[in-house]
Amino acid sequence: MKRIFLSILLVSVIIFSALANGGDSRGYKVKVGDMAPDFEMKLTNGNWVKLSDLKGKVVMLQFTASWCGVCRKEMPHIENEIWKIHKNKEFVLFGIDRDEPIEKAEKLIKATGVTYPIGLDEGANIFAKYAYRKSGVTRNVIIDRDGKIIFLTRLFNAEEFNAMKEVIENELKK
Repeated sequence: MKRIFLSILLVSVIIFSALANGGDSRGYKVKVGDMAPDFEMKLTNGNWVKLSDLKGKVVMLQFTASWCGVCRKEMPHIENEIWKIHKNKEFVLFGIDRDEPIEKAEKLIKATGVTYPIGLDEGANIFAKYAYRKSGVTRNVIIDRDGKIIFLTRLFNAEEFNAMKEVIENELKK
């Protein structure tokens, strides 16, 4: 009983801290309307990408990790319902593997069958620009052509996922 109480207390402190510091109850530091924090990352194929170089495109960032069961469930949906549909348009999508070596990221790619690019986030430093380090994955960030955050998700919920798809489609029509 004491252990449960301490767990609830810890979660409450994290949520209160996030809200007090301008974050939200889902662990985000950023919010819709903010400019997306810039970063540079190495992809599993050895190429590098810098977020600010993608202005003019609609961007989706999917924070993930090999140990995340919800991520593994969500990734095939992202592949089939978003990436395969929009990849030849003014749209880019990057999975961002949270603080794992390339071997783990490559196993995740193989296990989920995704073809969208996966970047490596050593030390979870990219993740920490968007969410509190103790917050979990999976989460998605949708960024408009000007670099502004227009949608945020947490976990894998069908309603929220469908709303995210609609936001992407509407942004691509602009």
